[in-house]
Amino acid sequence: MKITFHGAARTVTGSQHLIEVNDQRLLLDCGLYHGKRKEAFERNRNLPFDCSTVDALVLSHAHIDHSGNIPNLVKSGFTGDIYCTFATRDLCSTMLLDSGHIQEKDAEYVNKKRARKNEPPVEPLYTVEDAVNSLDYFNAIGYHRQREILPGIHVTFLDAGHMLGSAITVLDIEDRDAGRDVRLVFSGDLGRQHIPIIRDPEMVDHADVLIMESTYGDRLHEDYVDSEKELERIVLETHGRGGAIIIPAFAVGRTQQLVYTLAQLMTARDIPEIPVFVDSPLAINATSVFRLHPECYDAEIRAYMLAEGDPFGFDQVRYTRSVEQSKELNFLREPFIVISASGMAEAGRILHHLKNRIEDPKNTVLIVGWQAPNTLGRRIVDQVPEVRIFGEEYKLNAQVEVINGFSGHADRDEMLEWAGAISKRPRQTFLVHGEEDSALALAGSLRDDAGFESVEVPELHQTFSIT
Repeated sequence: MKITFHGAARTVTGSQHLIEVNDQRLLLDCGLYHGKRKEAFERNRNLPFDCSTVDALVLSHAHIDHSGNIPNLVKSGFTGDIYCTFATRDLCSTMLLDSGHIQEKDAEYVNKKRARKNEPPVEPLYTVEDAVNSLDYFNAIGYHRQREILPGIHVTFLDAGHMLGSAITVLDIEDRDAGRDVRLVFSGDLGRQHIPIIRDPEMVDHADVLIMESTYGDRLHEDYVDSEKELERIVLETHGRGGAIIIPAFAVGRTQQLVYTLAQLMTARDIPEIPVFVDSPLAINATSVFRLHPECYDAEIRAYMLAEGDPFGFDQVRYTRSVEQSKELNFLREPFIVISASGMAEAGRILHHLKNRIEDPKNTVLIVGWQAPNTLGRRIVDQVPEVRIFGEEYKLNAQVEVINGFSGHADRDEMLEWAGAISKRPRQTFLVHGEEDSALALAGSLRDDAGFESVEVPELHQTFSIT
């Protein structure tokens, strides 16, 4: 049995892990890599394995850095089944089509520049039609419902508590070549305890092999209650300046979390009742999916819904689907909040809002999630004096605030607590989905604090034999 780490190795994005056992090939996730534009384009287009030889795919959750290259996988010859939870399948039906649209627009933009240089056009990574075709391969499985997905390989999904439908993947494998049974656990992205809307991450009783994320392996988050107070402060201060709050946020998970938190703060009269615009067709579609999956909710939001009604549809929130509605926000002069994708400010309507508001010191750009290197979001966090948007330079005069407590990722102590609850320690542990410093720091903590013996931080495309 072998595992090769084809993505999210010493970096956070592009999750792809290939398991080879019993002459079968099983892929864990097939996400898009985000980074420098040329490198990302090449890595995403050229999958590092023969797609036609992959027998099945298990998808941990719908975020694009885990699911976003599935249409390319199918287009490149994959004909197996894709297994995930019901909510993940429904979210992918919206998110992959949106990603296909972005791929088409990106290619269109590049081709305009290439045409001016008399260079041949490039094809998009995949199209909306490719994304639609890939949905035929999805098979949904409920939490805790074990299923055989390949001969001798059974999967069980546990709730990862990271986003709607996110799963910890438990694979019970009959390794026929080695003559033994192996339990391989892939954490996917682990969430935090006591975060609104979704349930807390579930614990795992034992694992022979563990593949675990390490995004925040070297740092701690603020308590969620402290983050609510920070959001309250930022709203009050920006409102007092007469400014707007611009929030780049992932359309799925973070947007709904922010809307729910703002609803609570306004209901409690902790902040003024000011307009909140969710300016993202993808976020609007994803919010509709949230309403379809109460089986993923925690007790807190169910109680809120009984007492207050729809947490995603309070009086001050307005969903702007059309381009015309989005453009109208440029003319607003009173305080307001806009939540718009993308979460790393690399594409989408958020760029227009930043372009129009980033040079005014009355306004606030609020960052509420991890920002990959070489993205506009990271440059804003680093507060570089000028940022490039649509090829033009803009002075970063707006206030910049960062709140990490809304993160959907567990921090170092939360990951150590989750790993420490595994009563039968894994023989081999592999840390993925973290920048090198974070992954190496967590590896040391697992060895020193949790008693894990073999902890590896794989290099990209590195292969390990399971002993």
